[in-house]
Amino acid sequence: MIYQDKIYGKIEIKEPVIQELFKTSSVLRLKNISQFGIPDKYYRIFKNYSRYEHSVGVMIILKKLGATLEEQVAGLLHDVSVLTFSHITDWVFANGRDGVEDYHDTIHEEFIKKTEIPKILEKFNFSLERISNLENFSLLEKEIPDLCADRVDYALRELNPKIVKNCIQSLVNFNGEIIFNNKKFAFDFAVNFLELQTKHWGRHEAMLRYHLFSNALKIALDKKILSEKDFYKDEPFVLNKFEKSQDKTIKEILKLLRNKDLKVRNNSSKKIVKKFRYVDPKVISNGKLFRLSKLSSKFAKIIDKHRKINKKGLII
Repeated sequence: MIYQDKIYGKIEIKEPVIQELFKTSSVLRLKNISQFGIPDKYYRIFKNYSRYEHSVGVMIILKKLGATLEEQVAGLLHDVSVLTFSHITDWVFANGRDGVEDYHDTIHEEFIKKTEIPKILEKFNFSLERISNLENFSLLEKEIPDLCADRVDYALRELNPKIVKNCIQSLVNFNGEIIFNNKKFAFDFAVNFLELQTKHWGRHEAMLRYHLFSNALKIALDKKILSEKDFYKDEPFVLNKFEKSQDKTIKEILKLLRNKDLKVRNNSSKKIVKKFRYVDPKVISNGKLFRLSKLSSKFAKIIDKHRKINKKGLII
């Protein structure tokens, strides 16, 4: 099986378990879920890609870094429990407005249990309990500010193409950790990652769009236009129900979100904060590991600058 990826090129996939998982409706469903949460026609900031592309990309990074097949499987499935509209559901069902975006992690194992995936895992002698606990896999998931396959892939898909190739080639598996073997490329990656945080993921307009879109969804839930079960399906299904609503407020919000330039209006004292995403990668130097911020005081100051910007949040 050959998979063509926009970032990594052609990848041959020989492992039968991976091939079977690729065909499941649960994995294919991710093709119809926007990585940025809000569909393009309502997001209007950057063009989306799908959770499917990201999930396969995570698996590819793990494969390139020599991860076990078990960890590659976990990587492919790590976002399978993401609900429609991705992290928007954190703002609808959990604490997304406070910068916490992990709702799908809390339902991951239970979500998988209700799919066709457990039978495939059992067939190939993999443990559902182990696969669904991402803490078992140090290359796949690590707490901020460490690198992990998840964090690296979604950044690579938005980074300046001029630095992507060098960044990929400089990533190595060092005793179960993803690190850089080149200080310059580590710096390029980490600084650009912070720029994405401030100019995209944590941008005021992105927060405002999240706020408005999630409010419209809450109204739809309150008025029984949508149900929580609907979010376990895909974007086209939910949008079809959502956009047919004749609710005046929902229609006004969707009309507003279609505008390319959405102005931030401070008309209350309510503050919302987007999750602060950053990396301070480890770099190998003379056989030892150091945080980039320890090797570069300039980078340490850049982190501090972006953290302060993020803490200001958005008053709506």
